[in-house]
Amino acid sequence: MAKAQTSQAHPASEQNFDIVIIAQAGRWQYEAALFALSLRAYSPRFSGKLYVAKPQPGPLWPKDPRINDPQVKGLLRDLGAEILPFENRHFGAPYPYGNKIEALSAMPDGRPFLFFDSDTLITDEVRNVPFDFSRPSASLRVSGTWPELPLYGPDYAGIWGALYGLFGLDMATAVNPAYPPDCWRHYPYFNAGFFYYHSATQFGARFAEYACTIRDRDLPELACQSLDPWLDQVALPLVIHSFGGEAEALPQGYLDGSHSCHYRLIPLLYARESDAVVEALEAITAPQKYKKVLKAYAPFKRLIYQGKGREARALFDQKNLPRKEQVIRNRLRNAGYWMR
Repeated sequence: MAKAQTSQAHPASEQNFDIVIIAQAGRWQYEAALFALSLRAYSPRFSGKLYVAKPQPGPLWPKDPRINDPQVKGLLRDLGAEILPFENRHFGAPYPYGNKIEALSAMPDGRPFLFFDSDTLITDEVRNVPFDFSRPSASLRVSGTWPELPLYGPDYAGIWGALYGLFGLDMATAVNPAYPPDCWRHYPYFNAGFFYYHSATQFGARFAEYACTIRDRDLPELACQSLDPWLDQVALPLVIHSFGGEAEALPQGYLDGSHSCHYRLIPLLYARESDAVVEALEAITAPQKYKKVLKAYAPFKRLIYQGKGREARALFDQKNLPRKEQVIRNRLRNAGYWMR
């Protein structure tokens, strides 16, 4: 993997910190196992705890959401992960993305944390990423998915201004002056694929407060906006700003770059990620003791172990990919390689 340059202003993270991901029944448990494999393989100096947070059954889940493959549980424990139960009090099945918010309440207090979506590979030593845990930030691998501007208004400033005002935040100190006010990039917007702070419980409590308030408050400026699935990404920049964080708090090139890959789905990984990421994936999944666990998930079995991923990859020029993800998905689907 190519190495990012460590800024002198941001020394490598020699302090201990914990990592938390989500796992539950279905594909997420196998992605969590793959994440744990990649962390142990490519970040041997990571000395914190890997927490695999799992939602518990309750009134917000019509089906039991817990990890249901005992081999996955065993593999996670063999890799040193701690399975962390948590309760859903606000979201659950109606908005499963809320798991990443509510899981933070079960984390130990007083330790820095780094959250990753489970559909992520670690590809280099995370201790070398120059985090400043007092200044939170999140993934910038994002497009302008929200808000969608209504024909007759309000504009970006009106929509985001209403949200910042709702929580008494100064939007003027948050915006990026490098972009004009009529550009979505003028307003902080993150992918919630990773984020971090020095306290999981503090961050989680505020994240839950902001997300629930946005969901439940009848703001006129949001009348034409969809919050599903965007609610977490709408609340996240407000939470980060409230704690003194910003997009530039983490130098670019490490996460979603040289040190991690948020692939989202295995067919997309084969279609568009670098040769180094594909090689890392296939190296960590090769041992027989891991294969017998991971092949229980059909997309892993077909694309990784039966070689169909390499066939799917040959459909694309990774240096000249279609600009829209939907085009990639359609090509994979038409060729019979789309699985999830």
